[in-house]
Amino acid sequence: MRKTVLSLMSVATLVLAGCSSSNSPQQPGQDGAASSSSATGANPVVSQVSGTISLRAGSPLPSATATLVLNLVDVSATAAGSPPLASSTSPGGTFPQPFKLTFDPSKVKPNDLYKIQAVMTDGARRYVMPIQAPVLAQGSKNDGVAIELVAEQTPAEKILAAFDAERKQLGGMKVSSGTKLEKDASRGWQLFRQAGQVQFIRELVDYGDKGFTSTDYAYKDGHPWAAVQQTKSSRDAKPSAIDRAGWAEDGSLVLKEHQVGTDVQPLDDDAAGKLKRQAMDILSLATGGKNK
Repeated sequence: MRKTVLSLMSVATLVLAGCSSSNSPQQPGQDGAASSSSATGANPVVSQVSGTISLRAGSPLPSATATLVLNLVDVSATAAGSPPLASSTSPGGTFPQPFKLTFDPSKVKPNDLYKIQAVMTDGARRYVMPIQAPVLAQGSKNDGVAIELVAEQTPAEKILAAFDAERKQLGGMKVSSGTKLEKDASRGWQLFRQAGQVQFIRELVDYGDKGFTSTDYAYKDGHPWAAVQQTKSSRDAKPSAIDRAGWAEDGSLVLKEHQVGTDVQPLDDDAAGKLKRQAMDILSLATGGKNK
């Protein structure tokens, strides 16, 4: 009987010891440590985006005065007009070049869409992104972001390209011609119409021993929008100079080039103005004063 009582007491002692152990604080290295490690392994908060900016092959290199502007923007419909999350302005420099934009992560809205916008301005030329660069969304890269910039045509280049395209269409236009003998010059021209409208006039003026000019004028609604004049010593000689002028719809001078050989300099306003007056004079002469 004594032995039975002792055995029951031993069992009770073991049960109490087990309860005491289960209520005691967890020690380092036990399950609490695993829980803490799991929390530490959570995704870190993103506070910057970074990557590299390059120029597409064939793009003209920017000058030393080019300016590069980067913005990290919320492009969600509900965020229209909101300021950028981060911005930077710097000289264009050389390419490729790294970039980094740092921002306040508390201002990021989890369900919004964010993109990096990059624009470089170099005088009249802009370099823009043909491919968008989304960031901060699930599946998007926030570092190693590759941005490519492509040069847009300048307003002057657009006018010159349109002028060259117009000149290539002359074969399909209705053409008329005329001549006029003046005191100091012999003048001839071809006038090209399409859909009843004057599109183009090519004027040849022989000044004898004072030289020769060949000038192409392009028109819209009876007004010149581009002119290219070659100055020569004689009809068959190579041009000693080429002047190019082009005007925007508001009449402002956009294309202004004076070329001698391979050297191209700005055409002065007086020379451009003279070309515009010549364009109106030959239009009036070739149309009998109707200008159409």
